[in-house]
Amino acid sequence: LDLDAFERNVALMAAHCKVAGLALRPHAKTHKSVAIAKAQIAAGALGICCAKLGEAEAMAAGGIESILITSPVVTAQGIERLTALNARIPDLMVVVDNALNVRALAAAAKEAGRTLKLLVDLDVGLHRTGIRPGEDALELAELIDAADTLELKGLQAYAGHLMHIHDFAERREKSLAAMKTLGEMRDALRAKGLPCDIVSGGGTGTWNIDPEANVLTELQGGSYIFMDKQYNDVALGNGATFPFETSLSVQMTVVSANTKNLATTDAGFKSFSTDADPPLLLSGAPEGAGYFFFGDEQGGVLLPDGARLEIGSTLTAMTPHCDPTVNLYDAYHVVRGDTLVDIWPIEARGRSA
Repeated sequence: LDLDAFERNVALMAAHCKVAGLALRPHAKTHKSVAIAKAQIAAGALGICCAKLGEAEAMAAGGIESILITSPVVTAQGIERLTALNARIPDLMVVVDNALNVRALAAAAKEAGRTLKLLVDLDVGLHRTGIRPGEDALELAELIDAADTLELKGLQAYAGHLMHIHDFAERREKSLAAMKTLGEMRDALRAKGLPCDIVSGGGTGTWNIDPEANVLTELQGGSYIFMDKQYNDVALGNGATFPFETSLSVQMTVVSANTKNLATTDAGFKSFSTDADPPLLLSGAPEGAGYFFFGDEQGGVLLPDGARLEIGSTLTAMTPHCDPTVNLYDAYHVVRGDTLVDIWPIEARGRSA
């Protein structure tokens, strides 16, 4: 982890949200690290998001006190853990998208003797989680508001299907349409006298679009701190590129080079996420070289004619998709220039339940 680039990314997003009048609640699903969450909060974030209950438990154990869980918690065991976590930190929120879950959470909160704060998760086109906008969402909000042991805080909507649309104009048009739907739902809740103090959503792919809609109260960006290949391939319009820098890379070592124009490294399928294009080589390889997956444990580097990589030489590569790549590792090696300055554990690695 390039600490200088990371710190600039953290500061830039914090400043952007401050100017836009938005609170920043960055998504810890990206980094899964208490040290990084604390750095984001120190720079101005009001708290963090976690995708899973296990992530939230790990963050809370490290001292993070304001957490929004952005996926529903529905099992009996999960709800028991959720109410225990709610008793340990002062500001815990979780999203819901169905009445059955609301009733289960209300009963658990009553038994625990502590109010649980909820956001209605609104589906604005991704169809992964979330309730349909309109009467269904309104009825769910009314059900939450009527429960003595629950507190309705507002709405969440994540348009993840729009984040990597390459063309800026198309991404902007569709993102603003999703925000319009979210804003109309906010207005409908308020018209019924229902609380909607928080409207949470957005992401790195729409960081400079979301404020235009004047709907969100808090922005949930995550990948901006690292910038993987997926986001670096997204256009900003007018030839601009993302101002966030690539701070995260994976280092690999050449372990074999017996074939012409080919070197084998020690980083394969187990070292990178495989849901996107292959990693992009950043350093250590000649111009024109390209990485390909060569098995679970190995990666191959195709070299231009006449080029050779020596055994033991090191290369770095940009992650294809940072979130699932991070989940493969135990720690970040934090560097300034060529100097290792710290090692930060990835406490929430594997906490997917």
